[in-house]
Parts: sequence; structure tokens; C-alpha cells
Amino acid sequence: MNKSILYNNSPLHYSVQGNGAPVILVHGFGEDGAIWDDLADRLKDKFKLIIPDLPGSGKSPLIDTKWSMDFFAECINAILLKESITSSIMIGHSMGGYITLAFAEKYPHLLKAFGLFHSSSYPDNEEKKEALQKSIAFIQQHGAAKFIEQSTPNLFSENFKKKHPDIVQAQVALYTNFSAPALVQYYEAMMERPDRTEILRQFKGPILFIMGKHDTAIPLEHSLQQCHLPVLSYTLILENSGHMGMLEEAEKSSHFIENFLTEIEIANPYQRYS
Repeated sequence: MNKSILYNNSPLHYSVQGNGAPVILVHGFGEDGAIWDDLADRLKDKFKLIIPDLPGSGKSPLIDTKWSMDFFAECINAILLKESITSSIMIGHSMGGYITLAFAEKYPHLLKAFGLFHSSSYPDNEEKKEALQKSIAFIQQHGAAKFIEQSTPNLFSENFKKKHPDIVQAQVALYTNFSAPALVQYYEAMMERPDRTEILRQFKGPILFIMGKHDTAIPLEHSLQQCHLPVLSYTLILENSGHMGMLEEAEKSSHFIENFLTEIEIANPYQRYS
């Protein structure tokens, strides 16, 4: 079911699928909620899935305010308030993981657990910020569609691109309709995010880490440095994936997520953390 709320006088769209314990799936940069379609098909018979289109993505228009990971966390909280959800599990892909960490910092009592899918608690270093500034300049000069065409294939492993060019091109085609201002504001918000490594140490619930061996956006070594920090970690290394494991190794990643969610709900169906 597609729904929307007004947030800062602008519509914020999201979908609700299935029944059961609430699970929030947060998409990343240059994506929308559709990135979770395959995973949602697997999970919706057991869980109630809340899948937002962040402002500037999918059906959600730009919101005229300063964007930050905290702002997006507030958007998600507004959806949870609308849905009367006071306890859930949240999983974020890439930038969605940055938002999930911001949410966990602000609202730990609303989360039983959370997951970082090709994501990191580290801030961008100066080298990464310089690369993002170059990307912003490219977007401003050549437009969003050209940027998506050039950047999206780099998110996949070389082997996957050779074997499945159709899937890569379908992903490109799906998101060439982004606006340049949206992509620029996402990048600016990401560059300003703080180090949230301490959240991994402080959070009292389980944390999921899914990492790609060939991920050039979130290096495997960074993920390995972080996954031992929580009180309880669920860790999966996708040996054949870059940054898009939900597509590159769909069966393996979705099976791992399903087991993660199921184990938490069986062990602590009513537990929340503060």
C-alpha cells in the first residue's frame, strides 16, 4: 500500500507491505524504495515493511530545508509516528545506513536492532570529500542522468558487470530521472555527517553488517574494523559483490537478513532499548 504524509509542508511517500513485526528499509544515494523490491517480496509474508522514498527520491519531492542525516532520520520518525510504530528494526543501504545510525543516535528506544548494508559509521575523510566535490561539479555541469549513467556501473563488481550487463543497465535506467539538486544535496549532507562509531559501541541491541568483498564505496577493511564493536553482531561478507549486494547476491543477502530478523523477533519479540 502506497501512503504519504506531509512533512515540512511537502509530501513524503512510503509504502507499507505485509504484516508482522515492523521492519524499516532505508534506501541509499541515487536510489528509491524500489531498490528493496526483491527483498520485500521475500519478507512481506512475515514482517510489516515500511519503505520510504526519501525527500528528492522516487515519489517524494525535494523539501526546502537544509538536508542532513539527522533531517532524514526525522523524516523516518514522522512516518513511524503516523504508523504508530514504537519498536522496529531498521536496515539501511549505503547512505541509508548513515541515516539509520543517525536514527539510532536520536531514537535508540525505538529500535530493537539495526543493520548496515554496505554502509559505515565512519565520516568521509578529506580524500573522499574531494572526490564528492568533483562529483558535485560533474552533476552541475552535465546533469543527473549523465552522472547516474557513469557512476552506477561502478557500484557493481567487475565480474557481475560482465555476467549481468542487463541488470546493471536496468538499474541505470531506473534512476536517470533524478534531479541534479537532489543528488547534490545528498552529497553535501553526507560530507557533513559526523563519526558515529560510538553508536556501534553504545547501542544495546544486535547490529547487522553486510559487506561486499569488492565494494569500492565502503571498503571491506572499514567494515571489518567496525563489526566487532557492538555487543552482538551479525556479519555477512558477500564474496562476489561490490556495493549492490541486494542485486549481486540477492538470494544470499536476503536469506541472511530474513534469519537475522526472525532470530531477533523469536528471542525478544517485545524488547526495546534505551
